[in-house]
Amino acid sequence: MADQVKQILMEHVRKLHLERAAAEPGFVPGTTLIQTSGAVLDEDDRAALVEQAVEMRIASGATALRFERLFARTLGLRKAHLTNSGSSANLLAVATLSAPELEDRRLRPGDEVITVAASFPTTVNPILQHGLVPVFVDVELGTYNTTLERVEAALTPRTRAIMIAHTLGNPFPVAEIADFADAHGLFLVEDNCDAVLSTYQGRNTGTFGDLATVSFYPAHHITMGEGGCLLTDNLALARIAESMRDWGRDCWCEPGEDNRCLKRFSHDMGALPVGYDHKYIFSHVGYNLKTTDIQAGLGLTQLGKLPAFVAARRRNWQRLRDGLDGLPGLLLPHATPGSEPSWFGFVVTVEPEAPFTRRQLVDFLESRRIATRLLFAGNLTRQPAYQGQPHRVVGELTNSDVITEQTFWIGVYPGITAEMIDYVIASFKEFVQGKG
Repeated sequence: MADQVKQILMEHVRKLHLERAAAEPGFVPGTTLIQTSGAVLDEDDRAALVEQAVEMRIASGATALRFERLFARTLGLRKAHLTNSGSSANLLAVATLSAPELEDRRLRPGDEVITVAASFPTTVNPILQHGLVPVFVDVELGTYNTTLERVEAALTPRTRAIMIAHTLGNPFPVAEIADFADAHGLFLVEDNCDAVLSTYQGRNTGTFGDLATVSFYPAHHITMGEGGCLLTDNLALARIAESMRDWGRDCWCEPGEDNRCLKRFSHDMGALPVGYDHKYIFSHVGYNLKTTDIQAGLGLTQLGKLPAFVAARRRNWQRLRDGLDGLPGLLLPHATPGSEPSWFGFVVTVEPEAPFTRRQLVDFLESRRIATRLLFAGNLTRQPAYQGQPHRVVGELTNSDVITEQTFWIGVYPGITAEMIDYVIASFKEFVQGKG
């Protein structure tokens, strides 16, 4: 009887979604907001959320484990650990690399971590939060990523790691930077939050470094509402990361298990009594950064649509690139050589000699109901939060300053239709030609 009731409920949930979707008004140019990003959800997604709730899977459990295994397999890695956000995944990455088990290789306060100045704050914040020193380098306009040469110039005897994001889905030259890291004994963390299924030299981003991070916020390639993930091929780092994520506990039992090691009451650790319950032995100063099965249930249905989502992002990006090509006063983006980006957004830089400003163009687009976003924090060293924070700058941050003052981006996410893209192109042309 219960199964029949559940089946009827799920049918009604799907019907509800389809009826609401059918009632949504179509695209009206100048009235309908064209968002920069957003979740694309269907009846299966809604049903997945309800099913997890019906089964009372309200904490992290079997569904989260299933997602971790499938997502790791999707990227071609051995381990994935779900977190409550991409920012938490970055925090977990740095915490993992600071663990005592890594001995001489562990990150310690005062060590330097090479990163880029034009970035999202939570790529850099964990560096500062662990007493490390971010070393900022500039990026290239057009790709909005740094270069191997800039990273090489930042190396000192205190350098211990490199932590860089693939900007808006466009890979940085990660193979070359990974080789450089290996040659100098440095850790490499890829912030892959904007770049799921991007490739560089035919290989998925997120698979070159020691650790990679992903976000499942609604703006990203797939969503759990909130959520993130830390991934690695290194089983030793995976074990540390799992402990750090799960309160710092030493026990590695899965949710619902009590004695996987078969010696739950036989451990002799620290200054504890011999036989102290292993489930309550803590070997790291950790966090609770887990997600829930409700979120993971949504993630599983989204994961099945990931290839189609990526294809839509690439189509939208290319349609914009073709349609805006040749417009004066605009520097348009291009893929890093050797890469196939899974685009997060379409970046535009207003050239210095243009007869208009970024603010004028952005105001016009917003008036046409075309949403815009700046390229995250711009030059982080100019942000109020980072005034007085320990850091080092290598070279001039000229392009990061250009990004701060003249760059913005618009959406390519799968919820944007070809009709919307054509309206965006027409709006750009109307503005630019009107200023000519």
